[in-house]
Amino acid sequence: MIKKIVSMTLNGRKVEEAVEPRTLLVHFLREKMSLTGAHIGCETSHCGACTVDIDGQSVKSCTHLAVQCDGSEVKTVEGLANAGVLHAVQEGFYKEHGLQCGFCTPGMLMRAYRFLQDNPDPTEEEVRVGMSGNLCRCTGYQNIVKAVLHAARVLQQDKVAA
Repeated sequence: MIKKIVSMTLNGRKVEEAVEPRTLLVHFLREKMSLTGAHIGCETSHCGACTVDIDGQSVKSCTHLAVQCDGSEVKTVEGLANAGVLHAVQEGFYKEHGLQCGFCTPGMLMRAYRFLQDNPDPTEEEVRVGMSGNLCRCTGYQNIVKAVLHAARVLQQDKVAA
């Protein structure tokens, strides 16, 4: 199969790779870029374990082709922390015990990241609706909601301090 050159900014770094046109983004990230945070769960976009951020939108990478990201800005869970300092959503999940087995966590973190970019001061109900496209089989969601609300407060405090 003829490969296509794909160029993107991945977690703040320019990358250029030859890929088969049928390569799913999740496989590109995991196999070509060695970024294994996006998990392969359902492969139908229902579970959200593979969620990444592309050009300011949450995208489920299991149904998105790598070639569709040509020229795009892509952020994965590996790109959330900055110089070893946890992002507010990572801190929230840690402090509020928003994970158990951890399989859904990377997708949850990435969805929470984008959700809080779009809605920086959400209500509990808005968090529940905003995170509803990501499934968790073991937490019961209460601590995930608390984690996102924690992150929202931290981000608001950081905004005021800046």
